[in-house]
Amino acid sequence: MRTTRARRSIVRSTVLALVALPLAVFSLPSPAQADGPGAGTPWVVSVGDSYISGEAGRWAGNTNNGESIHDAGGAATYFDNASNTAEVINRCHRSKAAEIHIGGGVSSLNLACSGAKTATFTDGSYFKPGLDFYTSGGNQGQALMLQNFAATHNVKMVQVSIGGNNFNFADIVTQCVLDFLGSPSWWPDYCKDDSVVTNAMSTSSVNARRAEIAGAFQNIRTAMRNAGYADNSWTLLVGNYMSPIPNSTGFRYSESGYTRQNTGGCGFWNADANYANATLLPRINQTVSEAATNSGLTNIKSINFANAFNGRRLCENTVGLYEEKGLASWTSTGAVDKTEWINTIRTATATGNYYIQESLHPNYWGEKALRNCVRQAYNGGTPKSGTCVRGANGLNANGEPNMVLQ
Repeated sequence: MRTTRARRSIVRSTVLALVALPLAVFSLPSPAQADGPGAGTPWVVSVGDSYISGEAGRWAGNTNNGESIHDAGGAATYFDNASNTAEVINRCHRSKAAEIHIGGGVSSLNLACSGAKTATFTDGSYFKPGLDFYTSGGNQGQALMLQNFAATHNVKMVQVSIGGNNFNFADIVTQCVLDFLGSPSWWPDYCKDDSVVTNAMSTSSVNARRAEIAGAFQNIRTAMRNAGYADNSWTLLVGNYMSPIPNSTGFRYSESGYTRQNTGGCGFWNADANYANATLLPRINQTVSEAATNSGLTNIKSINFANAFNGRRLCENTVGLYEEKGLASWTSTGAVDKTEWINTIRTATATGNYYIQESLHPNYWGEKALRNCVRQAYNGGTPKSGTCVRGANGLNANGEPNMVLQ
């Protein structure tokens, strides 16, 4: 590396716990006696990781001038217990803005958890339920949670986002930011050739991740079968991951100096950003798609989010911070079209109500945009596949960015 060991240590300490990426709301109601497979109010349920749980759903756009400017959700954003006072599972960050809450007479439940992988694990003191049937001391895997819920509710669609954390995407992002902050522009140290990236993208790793994700999809099917559902009576909607940062020519901050991270919160070298969009994310998304095929499920529909945020990505030159656009707050006219839909990467700036794990996730605007596409994919109870892209500027009647499912 091209910095002193001491400086590198300081930089690492600020970003090591960078994000619980993939790449994280309603409490369980008392079931009506008549509800169950095929009977009662239709439900949609989300399972998976932070990109579907609603991580970063409190913040609408980005600013360096204080929380109040973009605090769209308030302190209760991630509260999902019956009294709306705490999280059912700490740090799952099941946001009230999460995409599964499509409304329109359809009830919804968010079982996803920020940081989740296909298999259940404990991250320090935080329980991370996977898409499995784990049970211990009151803790359950998401497949078991789904099974128990579906047995007494009429679940018509299960939406899933999983796989990014199996690829250790958080470690990859951490390494990219470390390399950006720890090397000069005249001699950049790229993460695209670091071992954390090359190991994750190796053929053996991709093959293993594909099998893990396919197994997770099969667990969802098993859960629904155990709950009394025929395979053709419900749909699994498989989502992938969107591009969170632009290519090199799309950044509004130069890669020279530290402005790209210190101001914009997007500390990637140009070459690493191009690699992420051209190789890394497509490889992960392709693996998710192949896993869906290999799972053998016959009731899968897919929703492609890869380019959904193009033009609204973090540090993209088509949008800006609130102070850069002369906007007073997230309620200002046009804020949704002038600000970013991806949350800034936080290091030492994760103070107050900010969390490092919110970094590089769809924020309030982004989650509402995804929700619009999910509603279109639900298609009035006859789910369909499609590609989610931005529509006209402004918000629809539901307060969501206009989106099109192609």
